[in-house]
Amino acid sequence: MKPAHSTSTFVIAALPLAALLALGACSKTAESDRPTTAPVVTTAAAAAPSTTPVITLASPASGDSRVDGIAWRNAATDAEVDGAFASARAENKPVFMYWGAKWCPPCNQVKATLFNRQDFIERTRAFVPVYVDGDSPGAQKIGARFHVSGYPTMVLFNPAGQEVTRLPGEVEPVRYTQVMTLGMNAARPVKAVLADALAGKAALTPNDWRLLAFYSFDTDQQQIVAKDDLPATLARLAAACPADPPDTAMRLRLKALAARDANPGTSKKPAAPDEAGRTAVITLLGDVNASREQTDMITNYAARLVRAVSAPGTRGRSDAIAVFDIALRRLEADTTLSRADRMQALIAQVDLARIDEPAEDGKPGGTAKPAKATKLDPVLLADVREQAARADREITAGSERQAVITAAAYLLEHAGLGAESDVLLKANLAKSHSPYYLMSELAGNAKKRGDKAEALDWSRQAFENSEGPATRLQWGSSYIAALVDLAPADEATIESATAQLWSEAEKQPDAFYQRSGRSLEKVGTKLQAWNKGGAHAAAMKRLQTKLASLCAAPARSSSERSTCEALLSGPAKPSA
Repeated sequence: MKPAHSTSTFVIAALPLAALLALGACSKTAESDRPTTAPVVTTAAAAAPSTTPVITLASPASGDSRVDGIAWRNAATDAEVDGAFASARAENKPVFMYWGAKWCPPCNQVKATLFNRQDFIERTRAFVPVYVDGDSPGAQKIGARFHVSGYPTMVLFNPAGQEVTRLPGEVEPVRYTQVMTLGMNAARPVKAVLADALAGKAALTPNDWRLLAFYSFDTDQQQIVAKDDLPATLARLAAACPADPPDTAMRLRLKALAARDANPGTSKKPAAPDEAGRTAVITLLGDVNASREQTDMITNYAARLVRAVSAPGTRGRSDAIAVFDIALRRLEADTTLSRADRMQALIAQVDLARIDEPAEDGKPGGTAKPAKATKLDPVLLADVREQAARADREITAGSERQAVITAAAYLLEHAGLGAESDVLLKANLAKSHSPYYLMSELAGNAKKRGDKAEALDWSRQAFENSEGPATRLQWGSSYIAALVDLAPADEATIESATAQLWSEAEKQPDAFYQRSGRSLEKVGTKLQAWNKGGAHAAAMKRLQTKLASLCAAPARSSSERSTCEALLSGPAKPSA
């Protein structure tokens, strides 16, 4: 599901729950009861009972009172991570590392549909499961060590500690388990497989190609492919992949097409529509079983795919949209999928209805309030209202509610029903284990309708109610950014909020790493722009003085001090 809530990338910056607030990168998962055909793990350790001490985790991303039954090894320091890898070597088991956060909707979806499944829990006995909560002290340093940032990120390592692959969080549980088992049995890391594929070596097996097709490029963090090279790399893989098995080849083709349109609305001239790709996609969508296998790609990237294979105002565009709509309605009605996936299919229908709509920022399909909103089909609007109400009425589990209600609120606003989105969010504040996320959605809604005062009030409340060190820096930086954008003359509040944020950062050992580092960089960049021409010189001088104690903390490395000092005096970059 989208929005992005972290900040995501081909990344999941593509999904609507992630696009939502640009607060955190998040992906998504689905649910199915179809039988699995996953191969069994071939290591001897797979059949042996786990000797890993069971740490009951009330769910990294859930407010549920129950525990998930997985023997998680909580890790927030290098020593704890190293201990988990030592156990893996001793037991000859792979390591499954899960990086998540309590508030993240896609993390909650993983919790609600994957981590609670008995077959997945049983499968975890074959590896050492490590949980890194992004808000535990020191976790952002761990994130820097393993190059993980977006929530959720799931990485599989072999018993020797080599990273084998990054697992997608958006595929349904049965398929996820198959892909995870594939990674556990992989003879070599995906990086080596990719190198051979790009070199044109003929020795790749069907499982090698499958490993590439299901690799989470969204959370790659440029470990195996540079961001700017991703579209061309995926296109090369799609062209080189054997046609058999067809679902593998099609998945790579869909990824390549979606990557072509990762940044719609930019000044860069769009590539000519891929007509062969349009034929292939339309053929796929007409096949009920084949399209069901590609559910996550179809629902998460419908608008991207349509833009990649057609031009605005053409017969090809209308034909593609018509076929997509039929497939999306079919998936929305598929009760073997999770509520979140069915909601995403509905979000995709609204995306397509507004695909060529200009926004205030001039970008088609942009997130800003459109200058002239498309009047949606009354039948589609009725469906949006019904599905949002049904989710609110039927969901009882905290983790599923956090995943689905946030998506439903986004859907309502995206469909032009902002007032109804607000009603849903406010009604769920007391039901959410992370209400500050919903408050941020309320702030976003208010900003889109031009209500600056309400946007600032909800943004302030979101910061005040946020929990966890990294999360507080992230929400605090968003509040300060909102103040600078919407109330630049309120110097006292901007100064007070910044001083508070720096005071909190001073107590954090990993304040200049990964997400936390980027949050502080965001504040520095905003304040420097705010003070352009010395417009707020006195306040900035006072903030410079207060910043000194954050920079001079004894535990800070020279690199961290340098990054800290640059926050208000020049280009600021996180130390890691």
